[in-house]
Amino acid sequence: MSTPTGRLFELLELLQSRPAVTGREIADRLEIDRRTVRRDIDALRDLGIPVEGQRGIGGGYAMRPGFRLAPLMLRDDEAVAVALGVVAAGRLGLAGSPESAATALEKIHRALPEQLRRRVQSLESTLDFTAAAAAAVPVPADTALVLADAIRSRRRVRASYRSFAGERTRRELSPYGLVVHSGRWYLAAFDHLRDELRTFRVDRMRRLAAVDLAGEPAPDGFDAVAHVSTSLARVPWPWEVEVWLDLPLDQAARRLPGTLAELVDADAGTLLRMRVSSLDWMATVLARLDCPFTIHRPDELRASVRSLAERLAAWA
Repeated sequence: MSTPTGRLFELLELLQSRPAVTGREIADRLEIDRRTVRRDIDALRDLGIPVEGQRGIGGGYAMRPGFRLAPLMLRDDEAVAVALGVVAAGRLGLAGSPESAATALEKIHRALPEQLRRRVQSLESTLDFTAAAAAAVPVPADTALVLADAIRSRRRVRASYRSFAGERTRRELSPYGLVVHSGRWYLAAFDHLRDELRTFRVDRMRRLAAVDLAGEPAPDGFDAVAHVSTSLARVPWPWEVEVWLDLPLDQAARRLPGTLAELVDADAGTLLRMRVSSLDWMATVLARLDCPFTIHRPDELRASVRSLAERLAAWA
């Protein structure tokens, strides 16, 4: 059940979204009893909100005809920022669910003046993203809030965790930071079960709960984004690749994201380390870098590079 204040907001939203609603419907929707419904209706009336009631069969509650809450006082650019922020959250996996983003947008629309609302809705309907919406894996809002609070208060959490291979374990973690990459939420945390710093997919966590224990302090200067990026670049795919690039480190970093490759300043160039599932795909990555390179390992990568070169020459 929500807090009393939060429940009043839910009740107000319900009354604004429908011409009339019965006491039973309110009780079922908010998971409260009929007596609490009457108390909450009285609380809204005490706040000056004109809720009218009708007893008997077919009776219920409704806002007084013609009454609307004051419009949300946002400038045009502020309204666009808020609405598009909600749209992006839903598309990129930042909202608790696509449904929560949709209902949030509905509330924003109702609070905007009519002319501005039409303009914002037009922008939403004509805007699209290059990232596929299907790639996003949202996490429940309460999960994100529990983790954020634990990070801020430097406390531990416990959760059931399912690995990529399907193994389920119970973990106790000291969380350091949340990072969203390609529509997925990752947690950088000290794993007390493994006694080391690890990266976790938040959507694979279940039965998450805060623990009243001080967390393990983060390493000095710890950067959650850098840690998660390095972790993703080291995912144990079948092939371990090591290539020297005739390219300064800063330029290599601009061409290869940290989540894809580990880059090291070496011998007036850059040492590239990656783990990949396909050497043919790795050959295309090297070709796109547009610089000389030397393959250290594996030897099989040389055959993939030669094969790509032959195909390109045949097509030229």
